[in-house]
Amino acid sequence: MRPPTRPLRRALRALTWTLVAVLAMAAGPTGVVLWQHSYAMDEQRVLIRHGGHTLHGVLATPRDGRTRHGLVVYLHGDGPLDATHDGGYRPLWEANARAGYASLSWDKPGVDGAPGNWLHQSMDDRADEAAAAIAWARARPDVDGARIGLWGASQAGWVLPKVAARTPVSFVIAVSPAVDWLRQGRYHLLAELRAEGAPPARVEAEVARSDAVRRLLRRRATFEEYTAAVHGDTRGMTADRWRFISRNHTADATRDLHALRGVPVLLTLAGHDVNVDTADTERVYRRILDPGRALTVEHYPDATHAMVRHSVERSELRTVLTALFRPRALFADRFLEDQRRFLQGGHG
Repeated sequence: MRPPTRPLRRALRALTWTLVAVLAMAAGPTGVVLWQHSYAMDEQRVLIRHGGHTLHGVLATPRDGRTRHGLVVYLHGDGPLDATHDGGYRPLWEANARAGYASLSWDKPGVDGAPGNWLHQSMDDRADEAAAAIAWARARPDVDGARIGLWGASQAGWVLPKVAARTPVSFVIAVSPAVDWLRQGRYHLLAELRAEGAPPARVEAEVARSDAVRRLLRRRATFEEYTAAVHGDTRGMTADRWRFISRNHTADATRDLHALRGVPVLLTLAGHDVNVDTADTERVYRRILDPGRALTVEHYPDATHAMVRHSVERSELRTVLTALFRPRALFADRFLEDQRRFLQGGHG
């Protein structure tokens, strides 16, 4: 069983090919690539003390001449992600900068030399980490502490409301957020099987395996017990990953979402999302947050879970070429512009 994963990851990892391509291309195309990967903002590496360790972060600030800016704090989805999400966050940070906002993100523990191990974290641990980053930001003279909000994708759906319960936030941008780990995990499994055209016998077998894994999780089985139960067919599951799932598989944002009542929330949902049941997410968000009239919902019919254009993501070659020559065009129509408008609309 897998939780919703890879927000902005699989498609945007293609951005790491940029250096190789630049070295291989002639002068004309090289200039285009370099221009497309030049963003209207400044970046600096920062260190944020949190408990007994240090977060390795990146702060991106607008080039508008102002001495103070609002701030968007980024919360990753699942996986070993660095602060820039392999460069995939930069088009979003640029949109924030055009709206007068700085952006803050950090390497997950254990990624790119950062201390710790992200697989040892609970959703509460991640929320504590984010709250510490916000406290650090509020102490900076170049950050307007009254205009700090959150951006989070996929797995961050379980973290965003927990952060808001710990420290005041001015707004939240929730991108393809999950609500209930087990329910979303089952949706993801069935959606992938449908996309693959799996025959009924295989669907039945995969659901039976998923049910067996859920029973193991309920009784807090060890990784060794899991390995024995699946007869050694772990499908890449590691001991650390098993402990991470065991620690977090009961995550359900429903109760925590009440902390966002009255907070302006932009909920963005994709039309081709095989990771998250967007209809279920929208239903829960509207039920809990609509009474406060602070919820804005935007649908992107051609987007995948990563908010990448479906027409781009389904072709690896097209993904690579778009990432190299038009990285902003990876995203669905309106996605970047809607986030800029949301920030400029006074929600911060």
